[in-house]
Amino acid sequence: MQTDRPSTDEAGASGAPKGRRTLSLVGLGLRLVIASAMIAGLCLYARQAPVAPQVAMPVTAAFVPATPAPKAPAPAAPVRFGLSEPGLDPVRVAAGRIDPVTGLREDALARGAFEALEAPALRVTLTRGDAAGRAPGLFILLARRAATDGPALAVIRTGPGGTVATKFGAVETLEVTLGGPTRRTCLGFVSRETAFRLDGWLCAPLGHPPEARTLGCMVDALSLDDPADPEATAAFMAPRTDQGCPVTTVADASEPTGSIGRRRSHTKK
Repeated sequence: MQTDRPSTDEAGASGAPKGRRTLSLVGLGLRLVIASAMIAGLCLYARQAPVAPQVAMPVTAAFVPATPAPKAPAPAAPVRFGLSEPGLDPVRVAAGRIDPVTGLREDALARGAFEALEAPALRVTLTRGDAAGRAPGLFILLARRAATDGPALAVIRTGPGGTVATKFGAVETLEVTLGGPTRRTCLGFVSRETAFRLDGWLCAPLGHPPEARTLGCMVDALSLDDPADPEATAAFMAPRTDQGCPVTTVADASEPTGSIGRRRSHTKK
């Protein structure tokens, strides 16, 4: 009796797919083993590799300016700088100071307030030192003074210039309109014939420019008493020029004449 069995060819044909699946699984496992070994090797190498030394960054030094900040003017020994011309407002004299760069000494006085249009306003600066006589142009000098001395002002407009005779020689003048919170037309001035320098401005009431003669009387009325500078003291003690500068009365100072006040000679009757 013969039993039906699959032939050899049929058995081989049916067993081939199972064998290939086995080989594929073996190959996948082998690749996983190889990848795991490579990762383990890389980790081991990373642990044994030398650590690169850290480079220290250079420390930047603090910034030091090549030019030091300007020093504040040093106080100077007090002197008697004043004005003997009568007036309603008191004369204010600022403490003297010495410029640390130039060595020039400056003393300043003022009378009245620039903002008070109904009253005269005066500002004078006395500069002494080796380079005091070499003053810049009057316009530049006035612009600097207006911007730095007292209330911040600016030169808005200039008018005619000229000279006025004083006990210090001829003094250069320039009509200027100074502006800030208030605008006024004044007469700027600077001395040119002395070793020291006098500069500043004089403003008349009600916006009118002062007369040159009024400015000359004011300059002649300046006084100085400095024992350490006998030459300058002697120059201030020189006799006043004959410009007809009589005493100003209270009533005269209030008149709108375009000058510090109408000046009248007072004579005995």
